[in-house]
Amino acid sequence: MKSYLAQGGRFAAAVLLSLVLLTAAACGNNEGTPADNGDGKPAAKGDVTLVIGAYSVVKDAFGELLPQFQAEWKAKTGQTVVFQESYEASGTQARAIAGGFEADVAILAMEGDLDKIEKAGFISHDWRSKPSQGIITRSIVVIGTREGNPKKIQDWEDLTRDKVKVLYPNPKTSGGAQWDINAIYGAGLKKSETETGKKDHAYAKDFLVRVHDNVESLDKSGRASMAAFEYGVGDVIVTYENELLARIKQGIPYEIVVPSSTILIENPAAVVDANVDKHGTREIAEAFIDFLHSRDSQKVFAERGFRPVDEIVNEEVKDRYAQPQELFDIHYLGGWDNVRETLYSPKGIWYQVLAGL
Repeated sequence: MKSYLAQGGRFAAAVLLSLVLLTAAACGNNEGTPADNGDGKPAAKGDVTLVIGAYSVVKDAFGELLPQFQAEWKAKTGQTVVFQESYEASGTQARAIAGGFEADVAILAMEGDLDKIEKAGFISHDWRSKPSQGIITRSIVVIGTREGNPKKIQDWEDLTRDKVKVLYPNPKTSGGAQWDINAIYGAGLKKSETETGKKDHAYAKDFLVRVHDNVESLDKSGRASMAAFEYGVGDVIVTYENELLARIKQGIPYEIVVPSSTILIENPAAVVDANVDKHGTREIAEAFIDFLHSRDSQKVFAERGFRPVDEIVNEEVKDRYAQPQELFDIHYLGGWDNVRETLYSPKGIWYQVLAGL
């Protein structure tokens, strides 16, 4: 392991700066009648401000979706929507909202990050009651290589070879990184199960160690890790399939290796109850969540490389996506509560890997 980014003092400073900037953004108002008039009651006319706290990977898709929602809301209500947008690593974003960043809507990499906000008392409704259990996009964890796949990467095992430099972000800050680690660890469990007939957690841990020994750096988010890869760092990147598909569509000659066994990524979105009630923005926040589940929005997500949750759209675009031999989900690892405890708790497997235990 050559370097660890976004850790220690750097991480603490980055989170503090993020909180300051995010809170300042959330408190700003644009011209016109603000969404919160000071007594918690909704504005009846004029502009309405909606604060978005999202994980970094959806930023490009939202660049297209937010203007569409603005136009729809204007036509429906006559109100102009002003978005205050924040894009951060999912774990960082969740901690910011749980710590007081007044996002009206949270769009995060994994349900575990929404759970943090819920446990802090800011989400009080059952967000899983929404369509697709609150999930707005799906993807899978894949391996990205440079043009021509010069290291001849075919599967996870190839990431353990000498002189193969691997990139994935830091699971302490990034939900995407946790999906990456879950995929590798789960692939180890799958392999042990195939060979012995049962899940061997010691084998899966060793498999993760051997991959991690080749990691070049740990960036704070999936988007930061992708940027490092674009700058020439590393031979391969473990990342969301949609991140690579979007860049290939832009003409960047990356290649996607779909491992024989990998995990289904599910990305949730929810209204942050305490904040919308404070700002008087519940109606528009709920409408925005519904908009993200709509067929038109799902088509936009699909164009950005995500696997849509709408079954009709998914059927239309399914030929765009390669299918792994084995696709497992978070329940194969025991669900998020178990994963947080066994992998990411202070004495969990991930921290044992970092400590060389």
